[in-house]
Amino acid sequence: MTSPILTPILPTSLRRRFRQFALCLALVTGLGFANFAALAVEEKAAAAETISAAEPGAHAEEEHHGLTPNAPPIFWGIGGDSETQKIGPFAMTNSMIVTWIVALGIIIFAQYATRKIKDVPDGAQNFWEWLVESLHDFLESIIGHALVKKTFWFFATVFIFILFTNWCGLIPGVGTIGWGTPTAQGGLDHITRPLFRGANADLNLTLAMSSVFFFMWTVWALQANGFGGFILHLFGPKGETKGAMKAVMVVVFVLVGVLEVVSIVFRPVSLSFRLFGNIFAGENMLESMSRIYQPLAFLIPIPFYFMEVLVGLVQALVFMLLTAVFTLLICQHEEGHH
Repeated sequence: MTSPILTPILPTSLRRRFRQFALCLALVTGLGFANFAALAVEEKAAAAETISAAEPGAHAEEEHHGLTPNAPPIFWGIGGDSETQKIGPFAMTNSMIVTWIVALGIIIFAQYATRKIKDVPDGAQNFWEWLVESLHDFLESIIGHALVKKTFWFFATVFIFILFTNWCGLIPGVGTIGWGTPTAQGGLDHITRPLFRGANADLNLTLAMSSVFFFMWTVWALQANGFGGFILHLFGPKGETKGAMKAVMVVVFVLVGVLEVVSIVFRPVSLSFRLFGNIFAGENMLESMSRIYQPLAFLIPIPFYFMEVLVGLVQALVFMLLTAVFTLLICQHEEGHH
């Protein structure tokens, strides 16, 4: 009897693919950790403002309802010296914790699903193979067989990681458990420093993933074209021209190449801000919907939760597709020759 969803996949190739997933997740998380450290000074100042606003004596106008742009360190202000409550030079932020939890959860589930490979998959193996094979076939139809063979490990990992971090931010307790402004009844009127935060609502993580892609894009571009071919791809004239028109076209395509270089440099910025902006706005919208009418605070955000589930999927797909198309554009001549 065969599986109604999947055809069997060789255990060796499948295990190799999941090891690549784990390596990429570690790379993404590690670079995110480095980006958090690079912005530690800015985060410290912003966190100090957030903590002071949460103190009982703070002015009412300093209160901020909704998710703050910065991810505050969760250990600062809980007692002891804030300068020593770090991991080496790094400050532990709430979005960093969610990043680690999601990455660890994906790796553990992947290992669990593939620990005993069956020719006829079922349960966790069936779901994981369906997800991986569906992504592989989808990407192959867009960027071709040769390119997907080289780059699939990155694009699939980014999609899975972004998807589950987006959905993890919608779990009750993420953004709603933490420290805040106390009320006269002893409760919290508003959470100013949540224990957990949607990971992609932090610009540091989205910029980290975009930076990883920019590095990999450069590697793939040089592998496909060589250094000379890469420069020629950007600045070389296209088409067949002769005489004086050829000199004119050389100048035109050099200027076009300069514009292309500018667009390439700004790709990590546009990718990171697109993902961050959508997730950050979604979380603030849920917060606003829950404060419209207190007696129905639990009910009003429900339709928007369904929308955010869809947004989380769409944004993961958009990030993966844009990075895949950017890679195809620099390597597509190989596909044409093939």
